[in-house]
Amino acid sequence: MIATKAYAAETPKARLTPFQLERREPGPYDVHIDILYCGVCHSDIHQAREEWGKAIFPMVPGHEIVGRVVGVGDKVTKFKVGDLAGVGCFVDSCRTCENCKSDLEQYCEDGMVGTYNGRERITNAPTYGGYSTNIVVDEHYTLHISDKLPLAGVAPLLCAGITTYSPLRYVGVKKGHKVAVFGLGGLGHMGVKFAAAFGAEVTMLSTSPSKEADAKRLGAHHFALITDKDTMKSLENSFDFILNTVSADHEFSTYLNLLKTNGTMIIVGLPESASKVPAFDLVPKRRSILGSMIGGIKETQEMLDFCAEHNIVSDVEVISIQQINEAYERMIKADVRYRFVIDLASLK
Repeated sequence: MIATKAYAAETPKARLTPFQLERREPGPYDVHIDILYCGVCHSDIHQAREEWGKAIFPMVPGHEIVGRVVGVGDKVTKFKVGDLAGVGCFVDSCRTCENCKSDLEQYCEDGMVGTYNGRERITNAPTYGGYSTNIVVDEHYTLHISDKLPLAGVAPLLCAGITTYSPLRYVGVKKGHKVAVFGLGGLGHMGVKFAAAFGAEVTMLSTSPSKEADAKRLGAHHFALITDKDTMKSLENSFDFILNTVSADHEFSTYLNLLKTNGTMIIVGLPESASKVPAFDLVPKRRSILGSMIGGIKETQEMLDFCAEHNIVSDVEVISIQQINEAYERMIKADVRYRFVIDLASLK
């Protein structure tokens, strides 16, 4: 077994503290990765505080992992020692269902195995995430990372990046489309970057006038305050797509009315309460609502390659692991632009 330093929540809602765990020795198809950076996702907070249902403790969060390969199993063909590698939100799936065979492992019919707060399929042992010094993952669920981009900025692509890239690709966003991005946070700032890179005309929808300069720096062509009734009225029937990244409770009606005929609102935020969807906001203009969750391994690699080609990374604030509890509190207050990333050298 491989002794591994980490930070963990020992119980629900507890502060994260130093923790020691043991990783398995690499099997024939495993890749052993020395973790360099790990992004901090808002879902880390939800799960560490057991806000999404019963969870497994002690919990080592972290599913936006970038590191360097330090060992491989004797049957590994895709990686060699010294390669840069990434691990996203899951580390296994059933591999046999229709979705897995279609490169949609994130929708595995038997349930994907989360990088943390999950259980390994063979041993039933808990999975522990990237707030740690190393990780061992099957090569099929490991991603190639380019050396062309700053690695700290690459880490959040493994969740925030693919969460926004996947649905925009699925609906076919391209030049000529008008796309609104609702919410300028960890997800929203990546949605702006991708929609603009795909050639769309992008409008940022926000509650904060102070974010206009940032939105335009990130690639938005227009900025609209949703608190301005006249502005919202003028935007009715304007957009082909709305990427809704907001996790705070809100009604969908106001935003559905901004869609053109056949327009689609893509939901990637996860509000705690159910939102009402009046039929009259959908039926008269054949509008639709689409939910989406991360991407499969093939699509995530495609996204990483696209980012390397187009020089796209997340805007990040790098922290030490010792600052993680402070970072959680700041995230809750939306006091980060736009993703915290842990430098794991601080744990070694």
